[in-house]
Amino acid sequence: MRTLLCTVAFTLALLGAAPAHAQFANRSLGLSLGYMDFHRTAGLDRAFFLGIDASLYIENGFEVVSLSKIALPQDTTAENNERVVGLAPSLGIRYLFSEESIRPYVGTDISYLAIFKESVNNLVGVGPNVGVDFFTSDSVSLGLRAQYNFYLALNEKVQTSLALSAGAAAYF
Repeated sequence: MRTLLCTVAFTLALLGAAPAHAQFANRSLGLSLGYMDFHRTAGLDRAFFLGIDASLYIENGFEVVSLSKIALPQDTTAENNERVVGLAPSLGIRYLFSEESIRPYVGTDISYLAIFKESVNNLVGVGPNVGVDFFTSDSVSLGLRAQYNFYLALNEKVQTSLALSAGAAAYF
């Protein structure tokens, strides 16, 4: 009788079990290289940038993301078009359309742009972005991203920038 009860309990447990799903880690750190066209924002020309990105998965396909970029664009307002330092950290949220090994997403960021030249120019912006991440293993992804920022400053018209980047991230 005891063997029969154990067999019935084991069979019921197998029938009631849910199917297994792949589980990826929910935090990442990565590096990205990209191109940023400032569209003459703050008198700047286009430049390549190096970025450090991070993400934290929240729930139901949403992630909190951060991308901090450093670029050396040319200052078109200077006499000799000298290069200046531009820092552009951002914080945002994105929605993952798929949470499998290919993850297309759409999101929005709040950005800050600090340009260090004779005087420091500070701009705050918001920008939509789209991208896709491809997982090469359970903990490494390669991705592509495009972002268009709208910068606001007092007593100035809205200024824009376009950023395109490719990166790699480690998930843990």
